[in-house]
Amino acid sequence: MDRFQEEKPKRSHKQIHFHGIISPGSLATEKGIWAVKISFAGLILTALFQVGIVWLSGSVALLADTIHNFGDAATAIPLGFAFLLARKNPDKRFTYGYGKAEDIAGVIIVILILLSALFAGYESINRFFNPQPVNYLGAVGAASLIGFAGNELVARFRIKVGEEIGSAALVADGYHARVDGYTSLAVLFGALGIWLGYPLADPIIGFMITLAILRLVRASAKTILFRILDGIDPEIVEEIRFEIGRVEGVEDIQEIRVRWIGHSLYAEVNIAVDSKLSVEEGHKIAMAARHEIMHRLNYISKAVIHVDPLTCSGEELHKIPEHEHDGIPPHGH
Repeated sequence: MDRFQEEKPKRSHKQIHFHGIISPGSLATEKGIWAVKISFAGLILTALFQVGIVWLSGSVALLADTIHNFGDAATAIPLGFAFLLARKNPDKRFTYGYGKAEDIAGVIIVILILLSALFAGYESINRFFNPQPVNYLGAVGAASLIGFAGNELVARFRIKVGEEIGSAALVADGYHARVDGYTSLAVLFGALGIWLGYPLADPIIGFMITLAILRLVRASAKTILFRILDGIDPEIVEEIRFEIGRVEGVEDIQEIRVRWIGHSLYAEVNIAVDSKLSVEEGHKIAMAARHEIMHRLNYISKAVIHVDPLTCSGEELHKIPEHEHDGIPPHGH
């Protein structure tokens, strides 16, 4: 039985995990760009079809849905730019690379979703107080079904690729498309309401779509903020501890820090080894520990292992006592 972990931690399937299937950095970026291109094309075609039906019918619910579909397609632009930027190698100014651009793209996506919700809500309220006839109800119903099918296909595609490469922004965009699909389906009920003799069903459904979009804004903003603040599921830390604990020569594990850089997961770990070992021997143990987590936890993109002697292990023992020099007031490090 392992001295650091009695049993291997069980993996959950939470959205933020992306366990076990994240591709290496460059491959993940290419898959992300590919996903953005395909989903953009799919949503644009869906929205363009709906535009014609909106023009013929005058349905505000379908208008709200069409606006949202265009907005969803537009989110591919900042996300695609972020993936392109992630191709650049680290330099002296950005030593960790440009992966954080993906988080900025996530913020832009949330703002675009919010703006589409506000516009759709305005149109729905305006049409409620200033009703207009809705024509070609059959075409409106057909457009809603096509909107649902197009969004659901894009949603599944985005979520699948996003989870494979560990992109929170792409996954959030996928769930956004899924909600779009449900809102497209809601347009069908608005058309049925009008057909049954309730003309206000159309703006009411439009307003309900707006509320659904706002709810999505809240969920997506929470996910993106979690990533920006380097939030990590504690199970990831425990899995790293367990795997490194299996390495021969590791006597203690102190600090484990993990953070996201775009869709790449970086780990920094402090381990302690026998104080009598040489620097070369300690280095070999560190390399073995790095290999263990990179090999067994393939959602880790990079790992840095810091080695301490067992007699001086942990950050508390690394602190430099208070001292004075060069005329600087007393200070510690």
